[in-house]
Amino acid sequence: MAAARRRLSVGLALAGAAFGVLGVCLLLVGPAIVKEQVVKNVRIDPSSISFGMWKDIPVPFYMSVYFFEVLNPNDVLKGAKPVLNQRGPYVYREYRYKSNITFHDNDTVSFLEYRRLFFQPDLSNGSEEEYIVVPNILMMGAAVMMENLPNFVKLLLSGALAGLKQEAFMNRTVKEIMWGYEDPLIEAINVIVPGLIPFKGKFGILLQLNNSNSGLFTVNTGMKNISRVHMVDSWNGRKKVNYWRSDECNMINGTAGEMWPPFMSPTSMEFYSPDACRSMTLVYERSGKFEGVPTYRFVAPKTLFANGTDYPPNEGFCPCMQSGIQNISSCRLNAPMFLSHPHFYNGDPALVNAVEGLHPSKEQHALFLDVHPMTGIPMNCSIKLQLNLYIKQVSGIIQTGKIKPVVLPLLWFAESGSIEGSVLKQFYTNLVLIPLLLEYLQYIFLGLSIPLIIAAAVLMAMSQRTTTEKSPCRPATQSKPPPSSETTPLLHDAEDDAEA
Repeated sequence: MAAARRRLSVGLALAGAAFGVLGVCLLLVGPAIVKEQVVKNVRIDPSSISFGMWKDIPVPFYMSVYFFEVLNPNDVLKGAKPVLNQRGPYVYREYRYKSNITFHDNDTVSFLEYRRLFFQPDLSNGSEEEYIVVPNILMMGAAVMMENLPNFVKLLLSGALAGLKQEAFMNRTVKEIMWGYEDPLIEAINVIVPGLIPFKGKFGILLQLNNSNSGLFTVNTGMKNISRVHMVDSWNGRKKVNYWRSDECNMINGTAGEMWPPFMSPTSMEFYSPDACRSMTLVYERSGKFEGVPTYRFVAPKTLFANGTDYPPNEGFCPCMQSGIQNISSCRLNAPMFLSHPHFYNGDPALVNAVEGLHPSKEQHALFLDVHPMTGIPMNCSIKLQLNLYIKQVSGIIQTGKIKPVVLPLLWFAESGSIEGSVLKQFYTNLVLIPLLLEYLQYIFLGLSIPLIIAAAVLMAMSQRTTTEKSPCRPATQSKPPPSSETTPLLHDAEDDAEA
């Protein structure tokens, strides 16, 4: 029995030691294994898991467009406050894919990314054939652009506008406003003021967005330095743009807005947006989970579209008006266009109060990105921006009436998408579940080793005690001779010797 206990205690001790060694090994080596797998699979390399996601984005993206219909155009011409009514959404399925992918020797890759949009009637609140009253963008934009030209030029344009029956507001279909319509005004303006609007043919607010690319991006692949993966090296061959008035504002920072370097910290993230003609910084808001995947949520700070007075680093984006709008005329053919959050969310209250019908709220109008911090891959996002036109009375152009100066919202859109289906399952298994399993195993092994070693020690002690109890007893050492007896032979011999 004792021998069996000894053998069992030795076995338990060996098992405990083995589990302990495995736990310590996983504790020391596990994070390195996980990091190696992440690095291997997020860099821009045809053998990585994320390369297919990067090349042809499998995530279903949707662009929802909301128009602001002007309900009182005649009153606005007389100086009244515009009354707006939001129409939509008009939803489009967005497909993105890359072409001309070229790898370079300096750890970079160049590409063109295209977008194709398809109308989704079942997801929309209205059809593309619906009519909406909006400002005559070409006419009102050209009028403001010509404000400082000689009066005879403005009178000439005003006469041409009258001959073409152009008015300050127009009633056109959603499809025409977005994707273009033929307008004789384009040719007339090019004749009167050559170069004022350097394009011909159709005019549409989002005409250049569909079936077009966002420029030639060159980004880091991360093959040599994973902390630089997806970071923009150049855009259209330029290291910085020249739209703005300061070097800081002209810098091209961050990524192309699709993925970010792995092992993110909860601070901020940057990306360059060709649509906004600038780099944008989003800030960390909170941690969360998307379909079981840990995420960091990044949102736009209040300073994103602040003017130079409220936020001096934005001075380079001026000339500015109120905080909450950004003048993008310098990269939009000098047209008086402004970018903002929908409904002027986070903007100066004066912008909201200048019109009727706006109701800004964080839940509906704030943009956000939920990113898996270990890989830098977005899991869920919704980018929301609003396009606005500055309109006013321009002397010499009678079609502008007595319109009071106002930044008038035209439309806002939300580009939204989230990882789902087989892509989400593969992502979760390879980049979340397996690393999590390795982390749990190290603690399980360490947890098992302790009770096994304790049990082995207890059994060994019990075995030693049993052995001691069963061993033969030895005679005690006598300090005195035993009491003598009359029959003891030695006693008789001693007495006989004494008598002699």
